[in-house]
Amino acid sequence: MKILFFILIIASPSFLYAESEYIEVNAPVNRQLKLAIEPVKPAGSTVSPGTDKLVSEVIAFDLNMSGGILPEIRSFKPAVKYLSLVDIDFTPLLNSGFDLLLRGEYLLKDDQLTLEFRLFDVANRKMITAKRYLGVTKDLRRFAHLFANEILFALTGESGAFTTKIAYVSTETGNKEIYVMDWDGNNPLPLTKNGSINLNPDFSPDGREILFTSYKRGNPDLFRRPLSSRFEVPLSRRKGLNMTGSWSPDGSKIALALSKDGDAEIYTLDKDGNNPNRLTINAALDLYPTWSPDGSQIAFVSDRLGKPQIFVMNSDGGNARRLTTSGSYNVNPRWSPKGDRIAYSRMTDSGFHIFTISPDGSMDTQLTLEGSNENPSWSADGRFISFSSKRSSGNGIYVMRADGSGQLKVSRGDGNFFQPSWSSH
Repeated sequence: MKILFFILIIASPSFLYAESEYIEVNAPVNRQLKLAIEPVKPAGSTVSPGTDKLVSEVIAFDLNMSGGILPEIRSFKPAVKYLSLVDIDFTPLLNSGFDLLLRGEYLLKDDQLTLEFRLFDVANRKMITAKRYLGVTKDLRRFAHLFANEILFALTGESGAFTTKIAYVSTETGNKEIYVMDWDGNNPLPLTKNGSINLNPDFSPDGREILFTSYKRGNPDLFRRPLSSRFEVPLSRRKGLNMTGSWSPDGSKIALALSKDGDAEIYTLDKDGNNPNRLTINAALDLYPTWSPDGSQIAFVSDRLGKPQIFVMNSDGGNARRLTTSGSYNVNPRWSPKGDRIAYSRMTDSGFHIFTISPDGSMDTQLTLEGSNENPSWSADGRFISFSSKRSSGNGIYVMRADGSGQLKVSRGDGNFFQPSWSSH
């Protein structure tokens, strides 16, 4: 058993400009806002085939996953001044039940790209927000994600996480290497290429580097890898386990499991790997530390009561208490960005499933029902959870809304994909 433990928006238009100025995009009692996305138009003589489709589909995917907006790609009567408010005929939109309209234009000059968007309130015939992005053609998808974030911010007061990344483990090469991809599964890139076993990636708070454990030198050692370079910097090469590393919210500390003194215990290190401070002291296995957003607490896994359960302690190791009281095998805790939930994986009669629980132990809720699901990781805005799942299509990385709805496989390619970690930027 110890070996197994170790391996292992909704609102009507009348609410758009209510006193609070924002809407609740996840309130199930209200209907979804219906958004018409008109394909972006060229502002100059240069037409880029496929640009209109790509931009529309990226924004539609993002907003559909948000759960509160129902996007629909539609073309209406051509306009002379495409982005001008006075040149929009809102009547067909109202008749079709749309609440919002999105229009955009792009301008290409050699490799230089200008992309401009306007979001309109159909019922009140006014512009809600607008943005212009300047870059190069390869920025097209990122600009679309950026404006999807802006739409959520304009409607809710909270930006989306659509420009963030997910790090994960892939066996595509025959080895277990760390990869990173966009949150929607696009642009997968290998980070490690050492031909060994690499596990448990964790993004730094600024999103610029990851922690991971690698067996490339024979022992499970902890490394740090900036996304902008190929250098894998050793942080902890102590005897035994150096694994399940987790950055503190301010980036000054790293919590991890070390077994240098015997069994696996939770320690903290300075960000350079020095000054180990032992937090747990018992004869059990303690693994998978995860920090609360304010850095005051750490949730972790321990089998000190015979079976692995989720515990919570102060970040100095004091006041350890059992969190999960249901199920006999609970692992992989991840604290939500707002601090109100902890996601984890529980072994059930039908396999592992993702649950969330409040830090006080209440509202223990099952989110997945299909397949075998592990390693939950929250998006920066707390709207989504990524996780690995073994289903009929193989072992892949999935994304779902925080309430368990909208489960969708985002990883692509051959091999198995697991242990996702979501960046905060």
